[in-house]
Amino acid sequence: MIRDFRNLNVWNEAVELAIQVYAASQNFPQHELRGLTGQLRRAAVSIPCNIAQGRSRRFSSEFIQYLSIARGLLAEVQTYLGIAARLGYLSPQSEIDLNAQIEVIVGMLATLSISCGKEGLCQTVH
Repeated sequence: MIRDFRNLNVWNEAVELAIQVYAASQNFPQHELRGLTGQLRRAAVSIPCNIAQGRSRRFSSEFIQYLSIARGLLAEVQTYLGIAARLGYLSPQSEIDLNAQIEVIVGMLATLSISCGKEGLCQTVH
């Protein structure tokens, strides 16, 4: 059983996504710093944070709930990316690349959620 969230592949992928989002949004207009840029970055950073917080909870059911929140945040990030692309702040290729990375994480979250829902595969954390 993986007790430390930092050893979860999905957590590492989510951290990498957050780093890539920061890099992609670096050249957004200055006036968007408190708007779209900030919202996008906060949502991206919240994904690995929710995975970490959930893994640190005592029961599998709590972990699954936090994985669900992380999945919702991925959809939020996709929405912000789409808006940024339509505004011309993000290149079409960057949007494609980031969305591909998001889809990988969505799949990993789904697999982990299913595994945790099965008896004995995602034990409680002590």
